[in-house]
Amino acid sequence: MHAEQLSNLGGTQMATRHHALSCDHLEYATEADAAALAASRTVAVLLPIAFYCLADDRRPPIQAFRAAGTRMALATDCNPGSSPSTSLLLAMSMGTRLFALTAEEALAGVTRNAARALGLHRECGSLARGHAADFVAWNVRSVEELSYWIGFNPCRSVVRAGRIVC
Repeated sequence: MHAEQLSNLGGTQMATRHHALSCDHLEYATEADAAALAASRTVAVLLPIAFYCLADDRRPPIQAFRAAGTRMALATDCNPGSSPSTSLLLAMSMGTRLFALTAEEALAGVTRNAARALGLHRECGSLARGHAADFVAWNVRSVEELSYWIGFNPCRSVVRAGRIVC
């Protein structure tokens, strides 16, 4: 559900009551919304590229999400109207710079929390026994570098279904 992007109309509360997989945007979410998300299986999906492209000035309540234990995913919201980007690395960079996510939160946001937001957490999103062996090997020294470089892709190789594809 796209919720609380331009105002708070109660979408987050409705989504959590109806067991939605995710709520996107959330710039106008409240502490009560953060608590409802944390108590449910609904994932907060942050969209910093849309925030940037729309020249928004109200950020999602990241501190409230942290305090409540809300799962936060991070995505591009790729669309021609408000977020013309497919780059998860850019979303990670903007998530750390504009929303003050930690590098670890950004990485979890595009992996395990993103898989949960899609209802796929039992089969992908982390390197675990029984999960799909799909992952990227990065040429970086620390997780912080993934969101540091802008316009540079430090991908060393891609593994899909356990096989190196590039």
